[in-house]
Amino acid sequence: MTQSPISARAPRLRGARALFTGRAGGVSAAPFDSLNLARHVGDDPEAVEANRALLAREIGLPLVFVEQVHSADVLVLRSGGARGEESSIATADALVTDRTDIALAIMVADCVPVLLSDPVAGVIGAAHAGRRGLLGGVLEATAAAMAALGADPARTEAAIGPAVCGRCYEVPEAMQEEAVAALPAARSTTRSGTPALDLPAGAAAALVRAGLAPERIDAGAPCTLEDERWFSYRRSARTGRFVGAIRRAGT
Repeated sequence: MTQSPISARAPRLRGARALFTGRAGGVSAAPFDSLNLARHVGDDPEAVEANRALLAREIGLPLVFVEQVHSADVLVLRSGGARGEESSIATADALVTDRTDIALAIMVADCVPVLLSDPVAGVIGAAHAGRRGLLGGVLEATAAAMAALGADPARTEAAIGPAVCGRCYEVPEAMQEEAVAALPAARSTTRSGTPALDLPAGAAAALVRAGLAPERIDAGAPCTLEDERWFSYRRSARTGRFVGAIRRAGT
């Protein structure tokens, strides 16, 4: 099967269809060219809605987005939940569901997008793990919310999407020390030897801390700052957002 131009990376997660969109394949004009999926960045609203429609058509289900605020809050959409609850935009940085009629979407442009699936329980999740959310426990909270729906962290699979890498995410030394005190795996240095944080490595460590097996974590995604196939806020502050999206498979 030929990969869709809007699916820049499609990790294999059992029990789910997962994808990370890239910049290509949409209708937005520069500097949001072309598949910007965020409403809050100054893009033409009609272009954003057209791009979201393209993504919904690609994944085959209506998409649920949240208003992301760098928190550890998780929106749980249960089978048999309140009618229409998915249509109200909630403030959260992760989503979890066992439903078969919706797909989950999380937006990023350097932060870490994480998609999760327990193929036995039929529970999926999507999380936005920026520095604050990652240190605040958003990935552990996502795994716990999935477990409350019947998932087992030991058999849950995860894909860590494109994000700024540890060689590119330079931070002040005090910020680095504060972060690695909570998450030692995030310590890194830039190519010039200055303090940095490796958020993808920190995300992988947080997932293991939440009970996932290391061999069930796909962490081989590119760096958003180095690879122009993805939006990067560090490359250009006026830019779009790409999405990690997931739905249950076979539904």
